[in-house]
Amino acid sequence: MATIYEVHPQTPQTRKIDEIVAALRNGAVMLYPTDTVYAIGCDLKSKQGVDRVRQIKRMSNDKPLTFLCQSLSNISEYAVVSDPAYRLMKHLIPGTYTFILPATKLVPKLVQDPKRKTTGIRVPKHPLCQILLESLGNPIISASAHIQDDDGYQPTLGVEKARLFDHLEKLVDIIIDDGSESGMEGSTILDMTIDPPEVIREGLGYAEAAAWL
Repeated sequence: MATIYEVHPQTPQTRKIDEIVAALRNGAVMLYPTDTVYAIGCDLKSKQGVDRVRQIKRMSNDKPLTFLCQSLSNISEYAVVSDPAYRLMKHLIPGTYTFILPATKLVPKLVQDPKRKTTGIRVPKHPLCQILLESLGNPIISASAHIQDDDGYQPTLGVEKARLFDHLEKLVDIIIDDGSESGMEGSTILDMTIDPPEVIREGLGYAEAAAWL
């Protein structure tokens, strides 16, 4: 059964953050709020955690996973960012965008697209996510949380938070509740490996991204 941490959305208690970070470093998997939807995540560098995220999401190893970084400069450690990509991303970060970029050697192969050698990265505009990233010192996996039945059917985004908690409390180690509801829409996904970048999925913030393209 998951440990539930009720935290303040802007200034979460330091003790609780320290306990969550210590668990993540030991391979824990958490359900946590982001600036889009509730996500299932772990320390990017924990193979045990990444494996469990895939199991919970029923994702095969050829499906790439997105992760959160703290800043644009942090992204450059994990991805190759061209000058045109940098100029666009500077306008959109932090925000509700997932950028598809060529991965560096710091990105575990279990997270990458195995064919394209790319990775999806976000810099969230969410106080709790930023505090977790700063305290952990590593990127955090961010896989949208859904409710699935035995046939693998996934309902649309926006499942009530209570249902998410009930469904996932036996599958994850930690649940973070900052009082917010699960979002109704995912991030806008931009393929930054081509020039000009291509919108792969329209989501939150699409109009702003389109204005800069």
